[in-house]
Amino acid sequence: MKNRYPLTSEEQQLFREALSGTKRLHNDTIMHPPSRQKVKVATPKRLLQEQVDATHYFSDEFQPLLESEGPVRYVRPGVDHFEVKKLRRGDYTPDLFLDLHGLTQHEAKQELGALIAACRREHVHCACVMHGHGKHILKQQTPLWLAQHPDVMAFHQAPKLFGGDAALLVLVELAQ
Repeated sequence: MKNRYPLTSEEQQLFREALSGTKRLHNDTIMHPPSRQKVKVATPKRLLQEQVDATHYFSDEFQPLLESEGPVRYVRPGVDHFEVKKLRRGDYTPDLFLDLHGLTQHEAKQELGALIAACRREHVHCACVMHGHGKHILKQQTPLWLAQHPDVMAFHQAPKLFGGDAALLVLVELAQ
């Protein structure tokens, strides 16, 4: 590091005289590393059951037929293809956002199930799932899992405003 204000020999002598008769302090404080205990949040049993129920739709072996050309998109049979176009253009604004960054595949499946259950419970038609780029594991798996869920009507790669190719906009069928 550069010394911006070098002291002259006179200033150094004045400093030594000012500090004469003092003694150096020794720090005897022990610094403990912070504990990394996970804080458990009490979750109602009903919400946990919803999460477990919603994850049984997701299989790693089943490979739905998704288009490999262009952005990631899917339309459930019987749903108008115009819905995907509206997702692509950003006509739908997501009300719920799910960030999967840093999660394992098992945790991501649970969170996706919880998101879809929350959308149905809260009457939210559009949600955004941010899977990120990373090692492309969640980026590849998330569309495959979403295409398997019966309540997912359609999904499309999100517009830049909501995450671009690191996120998906999902249309969820609401309970009647």
